[in-house]
Amino acid sequence: MIIGLDVGGTHTDVVLLGKDGLIREVKVATDTAALFDAVLSGIEKITEGIDPEDIHRVVLSTTLTTNAIVQGKNPEVGMIVASGPGIDPELFRTNPHYYAVSGAMDHRGRETEPVDRDEIAGIAKKLEEAGIRNVGIVGKFSTRNPSHELAIHEQLKPDFGKMFMGHQISGNLNFPRRIATTFLNATVRPIHRKFYEAVQNSLADKGLAVPIHVLKADGGTMSFEASLDFPAQSILSGPAASVMGAIGFAPKKGDCLVLDIGGTTTDMAVLTDGVPLLDPLGITLGEHKTLIRSLETRSIGIGGDSAVSVENGELKIGPGRLGPAMAFGGRNPTPTDAVLVLGLMENGDKDAARKGIQTIADVLSISLEEAATRIFDGACDRILKSAGEMIDMINSKPVYTIHELQEGLTVKPEKILILGGPAPDFARRLSQRSTYEVQVVPRWHVANAIGAALARTTCEVTLFGDTQRGISAAPEEGFEEAVKKDFSKELAVKKAFELLKNKAVRIGASEDDLAMEVVEEMQFNMVQGFYTTGRNIRVKVQVKPGLIHGYETIISSLSVG
Repeated sequence: MIIGLDVGGTHTDVVLLGKDGLIREVKVATDTAALFDAVLSGIEKITEGIDPEDIHRVVLSTTLTTNAIVQGKNPEVGMIVASGPGIDPELFRTNPHYYAVSGAMDHRGRETEPVDRDEIAGIAKKLEEAGIRNVGIVGKFSTRNPSHELAIHEQLKPDFGKMFMGHQISGNLNFPRRIATTFLNATVRPIHRKFYEAVQNSLADKGLAVPIHVLKADGGTMSFEASLDFPAQSILSGPAASVMGAIGFAPKKGDCLVLDIGGTTTDMAVLTDGVPLLDPLGITLGEHKTLIRSLETRSIGIGGDSAVSVENGELKIGPGRLGPAMAFGGRNPTPTDAVLVLGLMENGDKDAARKGIQTIADVLSISLEEAATRIFDGACDRILKSAGEMIDMINSKPVYTIHELQEGLTVKPEKILILGGPAPDFARRLSQRSTYEVQVVPRWHVANAIGAALARTTCEVTLFGDTQRGISAAPEEGFEEAVKKDFSKELAVKKAFELLKNKAVRIGASEDDLAMEVVEEMQFNMVQGFYTTGRNIRVKVQVKPGLIHGYETIISSLSVG
């Protein structure tokens, strides 16, 4: 059996899946100030009466790291950046304890300026005096030669805690984004580790010694233990869970929208031929542009529990949430209350809902029913407008699926797959107010947790070769070996796949569930005078995101269940 758990802004959804489908589901209220409690409570309830030996996998999707970054509640860290000539590292400052230092490599990984050990010792003293334990270390071309990052790490290691090196965080050549990505990993690490230990201890108390995975922003998973070295990978895992919860029901041909309407937000994405679109650069979270691979998603502050008010004579819906709907004990009117007033749902205290919507009707000098209609239609129109803007944004640049660049592709969705608590109620209205065919995903109220549970373990490897220098390397993987002049792109791909397989298994993948593919390959000759002096080769391979092997039976059971 598999446990899938997704922490949303309003509820934490937990499911228990067996080979024949959904066995049990629970919902736990999410307290953003105590996410640990929601996760542990959900696991406790879903495993009640279950033999621990029957549970083989747990997958968690959590907003923990996202919230920590947005709220700025992380401990201070140190950042040591070696940029070399030609760029001002101050342009990419991430935090107060940010130090630009000597030491430089050229674009092929050859040293042009050594590291100054005395300079590093002085910085170490300042960090110690400030009580800083975690440090990020980034060199401009460390993805070609990580020796400077390794030297700084070795010098600091005796006196500091966890250190993150840029070449291990990403193999991509984007210095500013690698700085931001390294910083985020360093700063969220303490809270992520605390979360890890709390979950591990809770499961151990119940006798559950099972592999735990964390859902990543690209729709794949990694082992909980491996996530301690890459904690920022869990940023935006919530929207990824939405996509994975819908992917099993998507058409195999054509484009469709995915909408996950929760209590606080609506997460949206696009599938092309049943495949999610990928953000080719990485997540942007506030001021931080990163190299954290992510599905192309958008979140807006509209949900069933969005606060409704009137400001300057205009109806305002969201983006904030001030608690549950009045129909369920809240103090402020919401779109859910409007749905109940319109007779489109059965559950809830209708009198309380009418009381809340009446306050809006009185201010606008309209009838109760008209106020409810405006609120519900306004929420639906906001969602449709934002979806249209997302589609326009996607079509304004090259479109990437999770496995290839789609040159010239124009996304034109004609269908919406909708999930989330209020999905059936919104589905009818969205269909009426648009030209889309709208389909509610089976088990819509917990589909995101099901998506998390069924997500495949993913990763990628970037390898480069330089036959003039006689080396092949994947610094992100700690790999380097000598190569001969006849080293080719084909040999590079073969070695990259070997490294990828080992990495995937190390972070939790099953050997029989490795959908590996090349996502980037290039080779060009290096010429000096009139002669070719060598080849420069770069390849990137991945285990592509998708659902685990054998999921088809579970998906089929959900469709008819």
